Amino acid sequence: MLNLTTLYCGVGQPADGLRYGRGEGAPRAAAERKPVVVWNITRRCNLQCVHCYSDSEAKEYPGELTFDECRAVVDDLARYGVPAVLLSGGEPLVHPRFFDLASYAVEKGLRLTLSTNGMCIDRATAERLKALHCAYVGISLDGIGETHDRFRGRVGAFERTVAAFRNCKAVGQKVGLRLTLSRHNVADLERVFEFIETENIERVCFYHLVSSGRGGSMQILPPEKTREVLDRIMDRALLWAKAGLSREVLTVGQPADGVYMHLRLQREKSPHAAQTLKFLEWNGGGLYGTGIGIGNIDAQGNVHPDQFWQTYTVGNVRQRPFSEIWRDSSDPILKGLRERAARITGRCAACRYFNLCGGGFRVRAAQTGDPWASDPACYLTDAEIARP
Repeated sequence: MLNLTTLYCGVGQPADGLRYGRGEGAPRAAAERKPVVVWNITRRCNLQCVHCYSDSEAKEYPGELTFDECRAVVDDLARYGVPAVLLSGGEPLVHPRFFDLASYAVEKGLRLTLSTNGMCIDRATAERLKALHCAYVGISLDGIGETHDRFRGRVGAFERTVAAFRNCKAVGQKVGLRLTLSRHNVADLERVFEFIETENIERVCFYHLVSSGRGGSMQILPPEKTREVLDRIMDRALLWAKAGLSREVLTVGQPADGVYMHLRLQREKSPHAAQTLKFLEWNGGGLYGTGIGIGNIDAQGNVHPDQFWQTYTVGNVRQRPFSEIWRDSSDPILKGLRERAARITGRCAACRYFNLCGGGFRVRAAQTGDPWASDPACYLTDAEIARP
């Protein structure tokens, strides 16, 4: 996760300590971070999105954790001291005891965030989320009008999603927009920017597509289009920052964005280019992400290196607590992820900016059959990454 508001615009953000070692209480090194845990509390969903990594549908899935088992997970995560828990799905708000579970997590001191399609957030639900002290509600929106409806597989989804944003804003609940970049929605990018401005959205996350689950057949953007889109996002982030707007803009799922941004800052002779470089070096890009700074628990209690790597399991919380599974490096993939600097091969290994990117997003490499291969979605040119 790359914070453009901090790194490109030079405007500090609340989570800079965790991401960039900046400020009081920050970890001494990125490798020492405990994981942000993405917890898919149910696989059931009220939509059927074309890019869903968990391939969820509106049906019951057998073997999901019971409420008592979920409470045990919360107890373990709280004792372990994870920095945040992101409740996801499926659609987490269709879980029959969502608010009981969320309340228990907050009671135990966990910082709770929510990833939702927004279909269940009427005014009353927004008020309950606000009363819960949910740190942040991230609502997925993947285009405007019909574009979003096609992504979500339901006519009328856009209108209900817009209503969810407005309901959260009306009650003072911090809310953000989450959009997955693909060939099918980049034409809507300008209209998405306008929506963000019109609705005064406080936080925006642009996800690079990971072709997993139901999105396995979707193609990532070609390199030249990715570069164009990143430039447009940075341009708009800077415009907002210069206007004094407290809007946080992030990209997710492609650590090469940090290198691309660094090269742009150099070309522009930015006054904070040197400081940004230090932040990027501390963070390490993907080097301390999957399997270190982020982990996943699915609805059946399986633990994965991250939420997109559902095809690989390192343990199950029914047999061992998450904290114990995560600290055990006997699993070959988990161990390898923590030693990836010595294992990654090919173009990534030869890149002059490996210390900034960390070899990209590992699950994409794993989808090629080799988890230590180069990230096939890297859009940097050979000239840009060539060693001097």
